[in-house]
This record gives sequence, structure tokens and C-alpha cells, in this order.
Amino acid sequence: MKTVNTVLGPMPTSRMGFTLMHEHVLVTSAGLKDTFPEAVPRERALGEGVRRLTEAKAGGVDTVVDLTTFDLGRDIRVIEYVSRASGVNIIAATGTWLEIPRAFRVADPASIARLYIREIQHGIEGTGIKAGVIKVANDVGGVTEPGEIILRAAARAQKATGVPIITHTWAPERVGEQQVRVFESEGLDLGRVCIGHSNDTTDLGYLTGLLKKGVWIGSDRYPSHRPDVPDWKQRTETLKALMDAGYADRLMVSHDDPMTMTIAPQAAFDQRIKTNPDHILFITRKVLPYLRELGASEQDVRKLVHDNPRRFFEGP
Repeated sequence: MKTVNTVLGPMPTSRMGFTLMHEHVLVTSAGLKDTFPEAVPRERALGEGVRRLTEAKAGGVDTVVDLTTFDLGRDIRVIEYVSRASGVNIIAATGTWLEIPRAFRVADPASIARLYIREIQHGIEGTGIKAGVIKVANDVGGVTEPGEIILRAAARAQKATGVPIITHTWAPERVGEQQVRVFESEGLDLGRVCIGHSNDTTDLGYLTGLLKKGVWIGSDRYPSHRPDVPDWKQRTETLKALMDAGYADRLMVSHDDPMTMTIAPQAAFDQRIKTNPDHILFITRKVLPYLRELGASEQDVRKLVHDNPRRFFEGP
């Protein structure tokens, strides 16, 4: 029986059920909760997290992958509490987002990999709560020199632990291709990698090129909150096109929808919530019905939210 680390302990992958692959309970900045705790709305995060995930559970969501790394202000005790109180399984992440510490920018990838491995094998911040996934990020401008160090560290941690990698990318600049090249140079099994935020583009040549390399695709930004990227229907039509092209077995979905966030202006965050009253049930209520309307089979819909996430975490 294969298992995955959740914030409440190891869980058989057979219990993952309906899984959202990229969400956040609380997004803030590294170090704030310890140095300036009054700057972190921890109580609001607890309340919002429980409320939103209880609603999601009632709507059929069983498991959420929380891709909040330490530089996004990961608070593992908040995530643990919200999981226990809501009944939703949560898989927490090790790794590094875009706020790469200066010390990491001059470090050997192997030394950073050891830190990720510790969080996977022994636990996060002395809690004993083990990470179940590795998150790394590159954005506008592509893979920078510090970003490459982080990618190499993630690849080495993956090979040492078997835990998969989910990336943050900027698809309009085809950044996923750069990430794949680094992973290939590390000899990584690309079947253990999901290239995230890939639905920020409708470029089927780019997306099928990635899939031909063997990676998974994360269609994990729903709905769109920016005018310069595809809207949610265009994203879903692209998803259906990838299914029709024979890639239904390597596609996964999510929202990237923070439940509480301090790294954007409060007015912008409030507007984001206002424009998506469905929160992390948007996929259930809007995307999956539209896929069916476009002709997707029930088998392929099930793959997106049940079978593929389980297979991704199980590995070969």
C-alpha cells in the first residue's frame, strides 16, 4: 500500500479522493510569524481556512495540496489545525518559491537539498509534520541563476526521497521548458514533475511539447484574475484540447486560491474573493460542468480530480 505524507500523518493514497493540487491556506512572508506576529492574521487564517475547507468538503473535495513554502510564510500549525477541523486532508510542501534567501543564492544545491529532505523525512520546524511534495518556482524572465540552484536542489531531494515536484511557472514565456532542461540535466525522472500554472497559456504546441517530455501539466489557476491571460473558459477549452490529444492521463487541476493572503493589497485580495464566490469549489461548479458540455467523458473528468493526483503521488 502506497502512502503520502499529510499534515495529520501518513495516509494511503487510496484515500486521497477528489484532490485539488495547488491551493494555499495562508500566504504571507518568511519570518513574520516569529518576528512580527502581529503582522500575520493568524486567527483570520484559522477561521477562513476552516470555513472554506468545510464548505469544500461538503462540496466533495477530499484532499488539498497546500503549496505554501517557507518563503511564502508557511505556518504548518495553521495548516494542521485547518485540516483537522475541516476534515480535508492537506499535503504540505517543502521547497522554495520566488523569495529565494540570499544564503541560498550562493549555496551548493546539495546543501539545500538536504534541508528539503529533512522536512520530508523528519518534519517541518520541529513539529514532526512531514512534507509530502516539493515546490519550486520560476516566473517572468525565466530561470535565473538562483532559480536554477533551487531547481537542482529540488531534483536531488526528489531522487533521494521519491517525493514529487510541483513547479510555479510563467507559461506565456514558456518557462516550463527551461525547468525541464534543468531537471533533465540532473537525470530526474520527469514523470515525478508537474509543471504548474500551465493554463496561463493556450499555446498547445508548448503544452504538448512539455507532455511529450513526460511531465504532468498543472491546469491550476482558476479562475483568471488578470486581463492579460486566458479567461476560465479558454483555459477549460485548452484543457479539453489536451484531453482530445491523448493526454488525459497526465493533467491535473486546481485554483491557486489563497484563503488568507498578505502579500497583495487588501483591496485587490477582497476583489479577488468577490469575483469568485465559489472559492475552491469553482472547478466543481463551473469547470467540470463546462468540460462535460464540451464533450469530456466522465472517465476523463474523474482522472483530473481523482485518478491522476493519486497516480502522481504514488509514482512508478
